[in-house]
Amino acid sequence: MLKNKLDYKVVNTLLVIIGVYLIIQTKDFWISVISMIYKIGMPFLIAFAIAYALYPIVEKLMRKNIPKALAVMIVLLIVAAILVLMVLLAAPLLFDQARSLFNGIVAFLKELSLDYNINFKDIQDTLSSNFNSILETIGTYVSNGAISVISISLEYLSKFFIIATAFVYFLIDMDRIRAFTKKYFRTKSDKIYYYVKTLDDEMQSYLSGFIKIVIISFFEYSIIYTIIGHPNAILLGGFASFGNLIPYFGGIITNIIAAITAFVISPELFIKTCIVFMIFSFVDGNVINPLIYGKTNKIHPLVVIISVFAGGILFGVLGIAFALPVSILIVATLKYFKDDILKLASKKSKK
Repeated sequence: MLKNKLDYKVVNTLLVIIGVYLIIQTKDFWISVISMIYKIGMPFLIAFAIAYALYPIVEKLMRKNIPKALAVMIVLLIVAAILVLMVLLAAPLLFDQARSLFNGIVAFLKELSLDYNINFKDIQDTLSSNFNSILETIGTYVSNGAISVISISLEYLSKFFIIATAFVYFLIDMDRIRAFTKKYFRTKSDKIYYYVKTLDDEMQSYLSGFIKIVIISFFEYSIIYTIIGHPNAILLGGFASFGNLIPYFGGIITNIIAAITAFVISPELFIKTCIVFMIFSFVDGNVINPLIYGKTNKIHPLVVIISVFAGGILFGVLGIAFALPVSILIVATLKYFKDDILKLASKKSKK
């Protein structure tokens, strides 16, 4: 009997080794398959994520006795209005401010070179060429405040329309999707059902707080930098807003950029900028963020930092952006199955 059991383990081990070997030998095929699945599935995943994030607004409107069709239409109109404002108003302004910002960084490096006799020529040339290339590329798409549709490739247009169309359908059917998911897991296992519900609650809490923080950060920093006379106030407000996607590092990068560009303009503006980001970083971290997020989504800073680095190494910019929500899901999973994990560990220790 022991021999049969041993043989069974050996056979399984050999099968696993053979399977891994075959996968490694055919890795090019599997990479191409995964790449194709990624390209096809990503627009729909993005559309679902946006619909999932905005559906709570539809729910709130429906609770106020607004019909579902009208609630969905209101959300769609809000999204469309934001996009139109970004394209027609924000894009030209950000384009001009981006040029000023990039020139300020290059001027800062030149000033350091002259004052401290440090050779930044290679860095200056690289930054200048890259910035000019980026601005020229953006400039081909921006003309008198409007995006030139003719200049945009068919690939990007098709992706945009696929995402937009799928987003509308996902938003309309999100209540059915959620109801079907609940019913499915309810019939399978109560434990799994409540686990999925826990993840959903954590994500809804995070997304609700994140949207509020993004809006608050944009107006907060745009207004305060405008008051102190920073020429890149709107752009810095945008950086501060979407810097929330990168926990800790996003705010630091924004503050560094603000300080560098202010330093080039005048010592007075540099001091004002430093005072602003020191005060408001403290206000954000100790007043606004705790007030918005409350006691939910509490994750140790070290876990967040590790997840940001890991996400960046594995998946690049997208990995960094999704580091915090993924960390929230992992921590919620560990907390939910904590008792099961401890029981399993105790059983193994007794053997």
